[in-house]
Amino acid sequence: MTIRWKSLTSVLALLLSLLGVSLTTATPAHAVTKITHSQATTMFRNAGITWSSSGGCSDRYNSTCTSFEQLNLATAQGAVTLKQASGCALNITGGTETGHASGTYSHWNGYKLDYSKYTCVGNYIKNNFSYIGLRGDGAPQWKSGAGNIYADEGNHWDVLYYNCGGC
Repeated sequence: MTIRWKSLTSVLALLLSLLGVSLTTATPAHAVTKITHSQATTMFRNAGITWSSSGGCSDRYNSTCTSFEQLNLATAQGAVTLKQASGCALNITGGTETGHASGTYSHWNGYKLDYSKYTCVGNYIKNNFSYIGLRGDGAPQWKSGAGNIYADEGNHWDVLYYNCGGC
């Protein structure tokens, strides 16, 4: 008796799917939780994090504002984690407002925040995270143990949060 492997694997796949088991190795995309500007500012205020904008505003569609509208919850939590872990003053100067570089892991999509360049936070990043080289634009980068990326853009820190940093 000759067994046809293709037929056997098809039957096995059918049986497993009926049991709720998948044979695929692909993982589903992670859904992110978005928060409002008001929710983010409450989180930041409660953690002792400040924010500022060159325009003194929070309009997401104005590049001189600092907006947190549609910020990822994990990004906001990452800022709180950085503040608590470092013990440093933390001032956010860039959020989800227009005017930043585009891309999947961008400010607009809620993955990035910009911070004022304070000595304390700079020393914390450089002493606690791993230097991973220069970004394509020449900015030196450090990677936290959680996998988040801290880029020194000269006059501020540009931070990419893939997760909350151990919150």
